[in-house]
Amino acid sequence: MSIELNTNLKNKTTLADTNKSILNLVRKDVIDMVAYQSARREQSGGTVWLNANEQGGNKVFSQPIEQLNRYPDFQPSALINAYANYARVKTEQLLATRGADEAIEVLIRTFCEPGKDNIVICPPTYGMYAISAKGHLTNTTNVPLTSALQLDLEGLQQQVGQCKLVFICSPNNPTGDLINRQDIIHTLEMFSGKALVVVDEAYIDYCVEASCVELLEQFENLVILRTLSKAFGLAGLRCGFAIANPQVIEMMSKIIAPYPIAKPVADIASGALSCEATLTLQRDIKRTLELRNEIVTELKVLPWIEQVFTSKANFVLFRIAATETCERLFAFMSDNGVLIRNQSKQLTLENCLRVSIGSEQELSEFTRLLAAFNEKLS
Repeated sequence: MSIELNTNLKNKTTLADTNKSILNLVRKDVIDMVAYQSARREQSGGTVWLNANEQGGNKVFSQPIEQLNRYPDFQPSALINAYANYARVKTEQLLATRGADEAIEVLIRTFCEPGKDNIVICPPTYGMYAISAKGHLTNTTNVPLTSALQLDLEGLQQQVGQCKLVFICSPNNPTGDLINRQDIIHTLEMFSGKALVVVDEAYIDYCVEASCVELLEQFENLVILRTLSKAFGLAGLRCGFAIANPQVIEMMSKIIAPYPIAKPVADIASGALSCEATLTLQRDIKRTLELRNEIVTELKVLPWIEQVFTSKANFVLFRIAATETCERLFAFMSDNGVLIRNQSKQLTLENCLRVSIGSEQELSEFTRLLAAFNEKLS
């Protein structure tokens, strides 16, 4: 028996029809969802990248590539042991993830029931908390930071019993400053037995003395997020960690993908955590902080810059007095190949731009263009 192909144009499925049928399958909230605009998605091109808070310089690690025909360990022991030693925690308190972003997603998937539970964020803050929640049909409640860019404890108190996760970024991205430690402790106490308090320490390597890691022994509802993307200069590797009490780690381990850390990633990350590599890391951090201070000094003398925010991270946020000047500087930098980040759409950050502390050469080009722009204004 032969089957004839129907060549009647009326019965042919067009690409437009296919696209429409696919959209009919997609969750309605996803169709309307706005994707997180990472620095790479927001801006392309450029020769000097100071918009993604990457560590300046290019680290090269030579690692033998072996056994790629085998699946990697679920949690590579060499990596877990190395990071536990670095962070001064127990191995059972660690979960290695594909960047801290995956840890955010796994926390929401583990603890929040879709369509029922809420998370709390404190804007202006990192955008992926809300994006990950929306992707999991979890509502986000905003409790904005105060005018001093600290936690609104009264506002948080009103959310006790109303949420499963509270996300706090310290040092905060995009503002750069630390969240008051006593306020974090008070928040942990408020939400004890009611919600997990997630302290995102992506930038803590620039101010390790401010870490909340020692509070893990006191508060079972504390989760800390870490990454190798910032100070370690391994953003392209995608390796992060959740640090929490073993029961939280056990529950998250049920949700995360079975092979989250590729073997080359584990090998390179373990090498970056060696004693010799961490000594180099400390020298790199020291130089980054020196360069940050130089940039702060350069910005503060410009009369059209209204505010330079305190930073404990590898970036500086600054506010420009006039919207037109802000837009012109952003465009001027981009047109000349230097990419910085416009944070003006963030709550309370009107006319604010953020510059990452890159290499000396990159920052030299930034300051050169800053001076040229200042001359144009004069």
